[in-house]
Amino acid sequence: MSGHDHRHHGHDHDHGARHGGHGHGHGGHHHAPANFGKAFAIGIVLNLAYVAGEAFYGVLAHSLALLADAGHNFGDVLGLGAAWMASILGTRRPNGRYTYGLRRSSILAALGNAIVLLVVTGGIVWEGIRRLFDPEPSGGLVIVAVAAAGIAVNGMTALMFMAGRKDDLNIRAAFQHMMSDALVACGVAIAGALILWTGWLWLDPATSIVVSAIIVAGTWGLLRDSTNLALDAVPEGVDRAKVATFLKALPGVTEMHDLHIWGMSTTENALTVHLVRPGASLDDDMLHRTCAELRAHFAIHHATLQVEDGTGAHACALQPDEVV
Repeated sequence: MSGHDHRHHGHDHDHGARHGGHGHGHGGHHHAPANFGKAFAIGIVLNLAYVAGEAFYGVLAHSLALLADAGHNFGDVLGLGAAWMASILGTRRPNGRYTYGLRRSSILAALGNAIVLLVVTGGIVWEGIRRLFDPEPSGGLVIVAVAAAGIAVNGMTALMFMAGRKDDLNIRAAFQHMMSDALVACGVAIAGALILWTGWLWLDPATSIVVSAIIVAGTWGLLRDSTNLALDAVPEGVDRAKVATFLKALPGVTEMHDLHIWGMSTTENALTVHLVRPGASLDDDMLHRTCAELRAHFAIHHATLQVEDGTGAHACALQPDEVV
C-alpha cells in the first residue's frame, strides 16, 4: 500500500501520556513491576516455603487433600514467577525484531496461568475419584493445622494483588491463583476437622473434588479473556461500534475502513484504521487530537490512522471489511 502518495499516517507518539490519561483506569504496563515487584517476590518466597511444609506433612499424614494442594500451590508458584517475568518483560523497549517490545508476554503469562491451573486441578480430581473408592487413613489434626497456615499465606499474597486485578489481566491471574489456593486450603481445613470429628476418610478426597470444581468455574473466565487477547479480539471494555461512530464523525471523513482494535498487552490497547477525507490536506493537529481522544475516551493507547483522499484511480485494496 506504500505506493499511494495521497495517504498520510497519523501516529500517537506521546508515549508518556499513553499510559495515563484515559478514563478506564488501566494502569500502564510500565507501572506493573514498580507496584507489584515486591508483591511477586514476597508471594513466591512465602508460597515456596509453604509448599515444602505442606508436601512434608501431606506425606506424614497420608492426606491426598494436602498433597494435591501442595502440587497445586507449586503450580501457582511457577505461575506467579511467569506473571512477574511478564510484567518486567512488558517494560522492555521495542527493537528491530520485537517492534512492540515484549508487552504481549503478559497475555501469554495470563493464558499459561489459566491452563496450568486447569491441568493441575484436573490431576487433583482424577486422584480424588480414585481415593473415593479406596480411602486411606489421614491425620485430621495435621491437615487442619497445615491448611490453616495455607489460608493465611495465600490470603495475604492475594491481598497484595487485589488493587491491580481490575486493570491488568496478568495481575488478575496472579490474584485468582492465590485466592483459589486460599479457598482450597479452607476446604482442606474443614475436611480435616470433619475427619477428626466423624472419622469419615472419604471426606479428604471428596473435599479435593468439590474445591477443584469451584476453581475450574472461577478460572474459566480468565482462560476465555486471555485466549481472546491472544487471538487479537477487541479487548473487554472497548466498544468497537462506538469507536467506529467516533472515527466516522471526524471532520472531513466521508468513509472509514480496515478498523482493527487489539490488546498489545494485558493493559495497553492498539488501533489501526483507514480514514477517507477527500481533498483534505495533511492535518497533524487533527491526527494528534484524534489519538488523544481515543486514549481518553476509549482506552486506546497506540493509534495509527491512515488518511486517504479516496478520489484517485488507486482504490484501497483493504477497503472491504472481510479483507485483512
